[in-house]
Amino acid sequence: MGENNIGLPVEPILSVLCLLVLLLLIGMLALWIKLGKLRKQYKKVMNGAGEVNIEQLLVHMQQQIEDQIILQGDTTDRLNRISQSMKRMKSKVGIHRYNAFSDTGSLMSFTVAILDEYEDGILITGIHSREDTYIYAKPVEKGGSPYSLSPEEKEAITLTLAQK
Repeated sequence: MGENNIGLPVEPILSVLCLLVLLLLIGMLALWIKLGKLRKQYKKVMNGAGEVNIEQLLVHMQQQIEDQIILQGDTTDRLNRISQSMKRMKSKVGIHRYNAFSDTGSLMSFTVAILDEYEDGILITGIHSREDTYIYAKPVEKGGSPYSLSPEEKEAITLTLAQK
């Protein structure tokens, strides 16, 4: 058996080193095979198995998300404009019927208040007597009018303000 400069036998060390190199080659070969399988799977995913290409799909989905965000902003703006417009719609209606003259039976006279959310709108009053019916209209601004209001007209406005 040969010895080296420090007095150790060379053959067993060489055998151990050859065994280690062989084990490392086997390990490297196993890793190479695993890497090849992973590459095939990666290519299959990225190039598309059949008609699906994941990269293009992700880009397409990102574009759709961006389009939806823009559409959501536009829809929110439209909803806000519609909401503001609806506040100006004359949607609150109060009707007060009454007997304007004690000698004419039943509640034939009336006042109708038609207002929006800002308490702006119109009053229409119909006063019924035995001979005629007279119709009057008055503007309403912020729950009041530049013209004097009768108690019945005030009641009609109060009925509209009670509505939510």
